[in-house]
Amino acid sequence: MRTLFSFHGGVHPPTHKAESTRTPIALAPIPSKLIIPLWQHVGNRSVPIVQVGERVLKGQKIGRPEGKLSSAVHASTSGTVSAIDMQLVAHHSGLPDLCVTLIPDGRDEWISHVGVDVTHTSHAELRHLLRKAGVVGLGGAVFPSDLKTDAHHHQIKTLVINGAECEPYITCDDLLMRERAQDILRGAELLRELLQAEEVLIGIEDNKPEAIAAMQLAVTQAGYRNMEVLCVPTVYPSGGAKQLIRILTGIEVAAGVRSTEMGVQCFNVATAYSAWRALAHGEPVLSRIITVTGNVREAQNFEVLIGTPLDELIALAGKQADTNRYIMGGPMMGIDLPSGTVSVTKATNCIIASSLKLFPPPAPVMPCIRCIRCADVCPADLQPQDLYWFAKSNNFGKAQEFNLADCIECGACAYVCPSNIPLVQYYRYAKSEIHERSVEKLAADKARERHEYRQFRIEREKTEKAERLAQKERDAAAAKASFEAGLAAAENAQQQTINEAIERAKVQAATAHALNTDALTQEQLAKIAEVDARRAKMRELAATAGADDEPPKS
Repeated sequence: MRTLFSFHGGVHPPTHKAESTRTPIALAPIPSKLIIPLWQHVGNRSVPIVQVGERVLKGQKIGRPEGKLSSAVHASTSGTVSAIDMQLVAHHSGLPDLCVTLIPDGRDEWISHVGVDVTHTSHAELRHLLRKAGVVGLGGAVFPSDLKTDAHHHQIKTLVINGAECEPYITCDDLLMRERAQDILRGAELLRELLQAEEVLIGIEDNKPEAIAAMQLAVTQAGYRNMEVLCVPTVYPSGGAKQLIRILTGIEVAAGVRSTEMGVQCFNVATAYSAWRALAHGEPVLSRIITVTGNVREAQNFEVLIGTPLDELIALAGKQADTNRYIMGGPMMGIDLPSGTVSVTKATNCIIASSLKLFPPPAPVMPCIRCIRCADVCPADLQPQDLYWFAKSNNFGKAQEFNLADCIECGACAYVCPSNIPLVQYYRYAKSEIHERSVEKLAADKARERHEYRQFRIEREKTEKAERLAQKERDAAAAKASFEAGLAAAENAQQQTINEAIERAKVQAATAHALNTDALTQEQLAKIAEVDARRAKMRELAATAGADDEPPKS
């Protein structure tokens, strides 16, 4: 018998689940039009790849993923694209977003689609197919499932399948487990194989006995030996990923730590079901189970095409005249929808028609009395009253120091607050401001980096230009010096040649003189001496004669 654990805090609000579980899941008809948002997932908005006036088929991709963190969007039925524009969407901001409006032709004509043999297809290809099929977390987080199944950085021991469905009014997962347990388990086994996990733990709250019985029977019939269905106590918010992991495994996922770092990954039951349909049958995420409850005549779960207008869906359950607003999700974590004209998305698990009788106006807000009830029930073990003061005073740095990011916005603190303070609204405000400032800081950092790189590039170019000019001058000086040295060397060589020629001439002359002198015979030398003597005698006689012929003196 596996030991279960508990988490800190939690509350027990009225469940209001019985109203919508009396009848099986009903198939909602094709609406008059489909308004399909291109941003139905965490990450980047999908890029439209169809044109106005184009006819599309059911399952045809109309929005391709943009970047790594994104997912595809598909046409929920066959028809004609009538508009691609900004329209109100189901978001707590109340702002419009890019949508594709599709007018159905009533044929519900599919594209050619077929599944793959998951046992003989590589894990990388299976993840790619999940991305193409637009499979995201259908428990509310809508995180792309292809990325969650890629845990190559961490060894996953335990795969947790979340069937707790702890929030009041919501019963879509309950009915899904009752009616489609086999496909959920096939999807869970597929996810386990992708993650290479050792075991699969399926957690379901004990207020869903029919779902527990159906899932346990399916596990027994399928013969999964590494899969176990566990009944967990009904306490809100046991369906939070960290809280359910704590209950089933005893692992406390610390602040700022991801469960994958602790060897655990978590998926919702509806996500496991859609993953199996996508891979084994080639069906993109075109519809989902939605609980329609609250101020309606017949609360029920419907399988609804993505993009169905809210007012047409509510009409199926019998809208009451005094309905004054709509809540997407549960009363604890749900968001008020801006209009009844918005359409359902992959994140829509429940629509509550509200009235003043069902949800009276909140009591006036009173000052915080520091009763710490909020801290007692906080499942993340935070200090909600301190976070409230920091958010109210815009002291976001302190809020971050007190682990605001770990707040799962479950609303348990506001539920027990005697002063009726809407605490979660302050936390959402602080988170949005922190996110906005982080985005601005990131943009500023990138701009600064670009500016610094530009200055660096300019300085580098100046330095390189100066180096090129200096090198050019050095090369010119070296060439000039080389030329002058060559010229001087040539002149020296020429002068040396001349000197050598002169020396050779002198040597030749001296050699010739020496040769000439050596060539005279003794007889010739005697004759030369005789001639020289005669010439001397004649000069002597001439001198004497000149003296005798001197004229007489007067």
